[in-house]
Amino acid sequence: MTGPRYTTLVQGLPASVPFVGPETQERQRGAPFLARIGANESVFGPSPRAIAAIAEAARDGWMYGDPEVHDLRQALAAHHGVGMENIVVGEGIDGLLGYLVRLLIEPGDAVVTSEGAYPTFNYHVAGFGGVLHKVPYAGDREDPLALIAEAHRCDAKLIYFANPDNPMGSWHDADTVQQMINAVPPGCLLVLDEAYSDTAPEGAIPPLDVTDTRVIRMRTFSKAYGLAGLRVGYAIAEAELITAFNKIRNHFGMGRVAQAAALAALSDQDYLNATISRIAEARDAIARIARENGLTPLPSATNFVTIDCGRDGDFARAVLQSLVARGLFVRMPFTAPQDRCIRVSCGTEKELAAFAEALPAALTDAKASEKSS
Repeated sequence: MTGPRYTTLVQGLPASVPFVGPETQERQRGAPFLARIGANESVFGPSPRAIAAIAEAARDGWMYGDPEVHDLRQALAAHHGVGMENIVVGEGIDGLLGYLVRLLIEPGDAVVTSEGAYPTFNYHVAGFGGVLHKVPYAGDREDPLALIAEAHRCDAKLIYFANPDNPMGSWHDADTVQQMINAVPPGCLLVLDEAYSDTAPEGAIPPLDVTDTRVIRMRTFSKAYGLAGLRVGYAIAEAELITAFNKIRNHFGMGRVAQAAALAALSDQDYLNATISRIAEARDAIARIARENGLTPLPSATNFVTIDCGRDGDFARAVLQSLVARGLFVRMPFTAPQDRCIRVSCGTEKELAAFAEALPAALTDAKASEKSS
């Protein structure tokens, strides 16, 4: 018996996961975390309307979800002032990125992203044989000019750019982003990941223009709406591109419960706005804790704060490992020089109190480790 005959491409790929989940770490530790403040989820939870809709829809869980996601797309279209034909809903932004790469990228095609940007996009590109071209961050922000220049140089078919950015929390203003859109090379598409658009400051998000064939905008219910566990994301773009998703997407990928929950969450903008205020308060608290410990919180337009630990990546990793050992789930950027930082998601008062208590000891541990090495 020879077993499955994997493609040559798949044979050359590592069988790895871009993120080690908190559940995996809890199993390794043999204990639950005291504070889950590493995955940029909303610990403040979804709208009560969404919770009620989940309970109601659960009774109809024996039925497949609407493959056209009609009601949610209709509501999103009204919310954004675009047509239903300009919106596709998928299994989070991650799922939509996979579909988009499948639509556009063949083996050998050039794709441009930032070194250290969201790694799941890179996994999709590798999985379809694309060739990644990476440019460094500039001052802890993605570099729009460098991304565009590299796309021209390598004849890229796709550019990935997040605004606001993960893992740094930084952002560019709408004019800068629009200038980037205007400079996209012919035959190239800009993937504008706006997962954190709900927490972005005024003036950071350019107006929607669904006639522009150079850009596709990605949004999600996983962050401020508090529905990360249900995986609901959507893309906004020119109608022909949106229609193309129907050629390859999983038409029953969006379950009935997830559709109902997202529709209810979208209807409760008062709760969303209250959550955004709580996120802002938590960002301030994280920044204060960082400064009290001699660290530098970076400006953030997201639901997390990236904290500069003031040394190199080894030191930041030691801080993170000590925090994890003390029961706090946090993460950090993967790539130098951004890996001098740790990244702390917004949490409840109790969770941030636990972080405030653990951080001084974690810094002490990291400094001791530095001296002994």
